[in-house]
Amino acid sequence: MAGGLRKKSPGSPSPLWGKLQTLWQDKHLVLFKTEYTLLVVSILWFLEIGINVWVIQKVAYTEIDWKAYMDEVEGVINGTYDYTQLKGDTGPLVYPAGFVYIFSALYYITSHGVNIRLGQYIFAIFYLITLLLVFRIYHRTKKVPPYVFFFVCCASYRIHSIFVLRLFNDPVAMMLLFAAINLFMDGYWTLGCGFYRQVLAVSVKMNVLLFAPGLLFLLLSEFGLIKTIPKLSLCAVIQLLLGLPFLLENPIGYLSRAFDLGRQFMFKWTVNWRFLPEWLFLNRYFHLLLLTVHLLTLLLFALRRWKRPGESIFELLKEPGKRKSPAQKLTIVLILFTSNFIGMCFSRSLHYQFYVWYFHTLPYLLWSGGVKKLAHLLRVLILGLIELSWNTYPSTNSSSAALHVCHLIILLCLWLAPPLLSTPEGSQEAAPVKDKRQ
Repeated sequence: MAGGLRKKSPGSPSPLWGKLQTLWQDKHLVLFKTEYTLLVVSILWFLEIGINVWVIQKVAYTEIDWKAYMDEVEGVINGTYDYTQLKGDTGPLVYPAGFVYIFSALYYITSHGVNIRLGQYIFAIFYLITLLLVFRIYHRTKKVPPYVFFFVCCASYRIHSIFVLRLFNDPVAMMLLFAAINLFMDGYWTLGCGFYRQVLAVSVKMNVLLFAPGLLFLLLSEFGLIKTIPKLSLCAVIQLLLGLPFLLENPIGYLSRAFDLGRQFMFKWTVNWRFLPEWLFLNRYFHLLLLTVHLLTLLLFALRRWKRPGESIFELLKEPGKRKSPAQKLTIVLILFTSNFIGMCFSRSLHYQFYVWYFHTLPYLLWSGGVKKLAHLLRVLILGLIELSWNTYPSTNSSSAALHVCHLIILLCLWLAPPLLSTPEGSQEAAPVKDKRQ
């Protein structure tokens, strides 16, 4: 009526309220829909803070290599730069210069390596940083359902042990590796390559070289041969500078100790070849066979699964603008993870601390396979069997065989996946051809 009061219409709900309503409606799907990855991993990450504190406080620390690391870097601190004269309780120093610099810093921070508890908390920080880097990769690629991330962190006793109860150098190398992968995904190729080589593959531990074939393929695909050479040259210059004090003192000693690719492993520690007789495990021809199969498998994946069908492998040597077909946007993470996984499958020996070399990549590989009938439950079962194999100490014929069967299933699923023509729609994994650091 005229002159009457007009009823006030309710305002539109806030965006936050709308998101909360959607979350409540989808609460039964939060653990299965990839758009909730960030929410789930955030909760798990904060939960991991408490888990790591509890493990450090309640579970006994086990001395394996920490004292040896401290003895080795103490020799350098005291002025010994001849690698043949550097050793610890477990044997000679066999890690490159980057290891020396990082663990020298830890030597001083932990009161000459004596304050073990402080070292454990530092490695807990390394663990939490690693999880942040890994979760960022999974959040951006949106390939793995969120419930799987519980198995990536909270459920693995062995990984917590490797980080905060053993203080191995392997976690340090992998933390820096995941940082480099994040840089690659953001398009910072030059910075990522420098970071990869400077503090990883040829600086902390050689295992990160297993990612190198995939990285080389990516660089050639993104830039061609001419523009890839400067990035590889940068890696060489950085390694030369890092190792310079030791190269000037005894170059042969440094190269033979730090980069000994033929180092023999002890049969009693093997996780993957327990079912073999020891004489065969130690046989050089067996090692050569594994290397041959490793390289052949990498070549097959590069030619049949990573490369565009019908395109000559020599096209990768050209600059992207001069190729017959436009440069494809490759799935960076899958190629790098697959390259490393192939190396793990055909490794001469896997020791318990080596689990961290590929543990955080396994869910991505399993959910990237081309077998649609490989149900969620079966994928989780494979993760569980792998975890069980790595937690069986000492390893048995059955645990080693089960590990190989799981590896074979994952490898076959990756082979049956469609060729990597492009990144799936909605994924942010592919980086632009242009290097943001150029």
